[in-house]
Parts: sequence; structure tokens; C-alpha cells
Amino acid sequence: MPPAALRYPVNFMPVIFAPELTSFARAILTAGGVPEHKAEIVATSLVAANLRGVDSHGIQLLSYYMEQLEAGELDPKTDGRVVSENGACLHYDGMNGLGQWIAEICCNHAVRIAREHGAAVVVARESNHFGAAAWWAQKMRAASQIGIVVCNASCLVPPWQGRAQRLGTNPICMAVPGPWLLDMATTTVAAGKIFKAFINQKPEIPQGWAFDSNGVPTTNTDAAYHGMLHPLGGYKGSGLAMMVEILCAILGGGAMSTELGGIRMRGRLVRVSQCFIAIDVARFMPVEEFTARMEKLVGMIKSAPPAPGYDEVLVAGDPEWRTEAERLKSGIPIEQGNWDRLCGSAAKVGVPLPPVQ
Repeated sequence: MPPAALRYPVNFMPVIFAPELTSFARAILTAGGVPEHKAEIVATSLVAANLRGVDSHGIQLLSYYMEQLEAGELDPKTDGRVVSENGACLHYDGMNGLGQWIAEICCNHAVRIAREHGAAVVVARESNHFGAAAWWAQKMRAASQIGIVVCNASCLVPPWQGRAQRLGTNPICMAVPGPWLLDMATTTVAAGKIFKAFINQKPEIPQGWAFDSNGVPTTNTDAAYHGMLHPLGGYKGSGLAMMVEILCAILGGGAMSTELGGIRMRGRLVRVSQCFIAIDVARFMPVEEFTARMEKLVGMIKSAPPAPGYDEVLVAGDPEWRTEAERLKSGIPIEQGNWDRLCGSAAKVGVPLPPVQ
């Protein structure tokens, strides 16, 4: 039988609706040895990123997770353990479990503790890639809390004035009750955008995204893939990345900088740390008042006249919510390279392909 990826025409870009794509991802994960309830969390969070247009943190990650599972470098069965809980602070050991499942547990602890104490800081060490940080911050937002999520990541970024990888993309996310959601890497773009360009054989990427392996700025996709990402705003991005490293790895007692592995690296555990901060809005004012104040602030920002070349002023979260509305209605497009890898993962574990447009 030919590989699953070859059952569709060359240069075919499928469009799949979220429920079908979620079921497909869940089936691949369970066939690879992930318990059903954990596979549901992983699949749902990945597809949610695709819905928001954040394809770098969507279903394209699944093949990397499957390679980890196949290599025995990820324990899908463990739930991790609480190391300590003291007042508003909880320390968690992920014990090399699924990143999404460890994050699910830690988010639930953060929400619970913030309800009790007004705020919570939960730090997990020895975890794995947990997808898009926004998924977890929004879980705290759904509980009428301010959710702040940060995570260290495998070394792909040189420090400011350096030309060797010492930092990760180290994302920062903040979600609040109201029309605003910030989710950003501390690099110019997320690493997944360069990986996506490489997988789909795009010859060039925009200026300012990456360096080659010698630390020279490049727009060549292959050179960027084998090179390094550009820190956001130069020294400011390096400072923010180190701030994340401190809140996650230093505070959590986990691996840091060059001690980390990565989902594309075989022979090393990922070992990332994650920090979940929840703030109970009701300790300051009714949630409805907070939301109204957020809407007022957003309105003030959007009242600025658009700069030349723009039709309107957007705030954090606007592009993703608009994309989500469109993709819920029309389906999620998946580029050829990503589709081929996904089909290859399905073929390895004997999962049939879903119906696509």
C-alpha cells in the first residue's frame, strides 16, 4: 500500500473542519499510546491554534510529538506530581509527561488557588511542549481571572550581541476578561513559522526573522531553519527571554538554556518549565466592571486614526478571533508539507485519513 500522503494529488491543500481534524489527531495520538483523555486535550488544543490562524502551534506539531513517543523520549502515562504547595504558590514536577496534560493540571491548580487566595503562581518543571500558550491563559480567563502564562523553550536564539544559541523563543501570554489577548514569542516570530516555511518548501522568509548559523541576518528559509531566530527588538527581546527563563526554569529548579532538548531533537529529553499566574479579578472589582473597563480601553486605542497603509487599528487578539470565526465556518486549510507529515504519522500507526475538501 502506498504511503497515506500519496493518496491525494500533488500540491493538494486540504481543508478540514475542526471536529474532523480533532478526531483525526486524537486517533493518531491514541494509536501511538496516549491515553484517550490526554489525547483529547492535546488534539483539541492543537486544533484550537489552527482555528485562530496560529498554524505554527497547531496540528503541524503532532508529527514531532509522535516522533518523541516513538523514540520513547516522552512518557504519555505519567501525571507528574505536586512537589510542594504553600499558600498561593505551587511547585509541580511534570516527570517528562505530555506538555498539554501537565499544563491542564497546573492550570486547574492555578484557578483553584486564585479563587482561594486571590492570586496563584504555579511553576512546573520537567515538562514538554504544551502547544500555544494562549490555550492555557484562556482557561484562566474563562474562570473570570487574569491568566499569565510563560514557558522556556529549546535554544534557537542567540543573546543580544551573541552568535550562538543560548535562549528559546520563550513565549509570553496574557488573557483577560474582555476583548484583548496577547500571545507572543520573545523573538520576531515564533520558531514554528520558520519550520512551516521549511516544511512547505518556501524559498524565502521576511527580513528580520532569522540569522544563519554564523549569526548573519538571512531571508533564505533553509539557512534560517539551520540557523537562529532573531530576538524581538534586539536587547529587549533578550531581556524578556531571560525574564521568562527566571520565572520558569530558575524558580522551578528545572533545566535552562543549553540544558534543554527540543521536539525536533532526538536523544535528549525536552525538559521545559512553565509558569502559570492567575489573578482573581473579583478581588478588585466585579468582573463585569473590569470587562467594561477593558472594552473602554480597547475603544480608546482603536479610536486612533489608522496610519498610512492601514484600514483600522487592531489590538492583540483581533486577528486571531477573526480568523477563528472564518475557519469555524469554512474549515482549516493545511499546506501540502504539513499535510504530508500528518498523513505520514497516521500511516505509521494505521489511522485512516479523514474526509477533506
